[in-house]
Amino acid sequence: MVVIVMGVTASGKTTTGRRLAADLDWPFYDADSFHPPENIDRMTRGIPLTDADRAPWLRAIRGRIDQVLSGHASAVIGCSALKTGYRHVLADGTARVRFVYLRGDEPLLAERLRHRVGHFMNPGLLRSQLETLEEPAEAIVVEIALPLAAQVRRIRQALALN
Repeated sequence: MVVIVMGVTASGKTTTGRRLAADLDWPFYDADSFHPPENIDRMTRGIPLTDADRAPWLRAIRGRIDQVLSGHASAVIGCSALKTGYRHVLADGTARVRFVYLRGDEPLLAERLRHRVGHFMNPGLLRSQLETLEEPAEAIVVEIALPLAAQVRRIRQALALN
């Protein structure tokens, strides 16, 4: 199984994903590391990515998912996966890819961004990501206001990974 922890910037994809992966003794992959340098540069400068910008990035992540599943392994991936179409690319119809949507309101997300250090994502892109987000119907929903341990517990329970 591959669990994709998704949401907008500052929702906690990396923090929650790493903790979940550690608890399960699975590898964690951060989708940010699959971006080509041009995408990183655009986001650093506060320029929203287009679907065309995201296409090779999504294919690269899908390649990693295929690698994990073909090896009969499991993993957690932190990935924004903002649109339904992006999630279709990532899951490609397999039930072995599950989505966890980290949902939070804009004031909490903005507060988190104000305290974030060392990340390339320009805080000005939060509004763009919220406008792009197509909330998933097929995901496990976890509120980001919950403590980290409660988020991970909720995910594990929903996936029957206790």
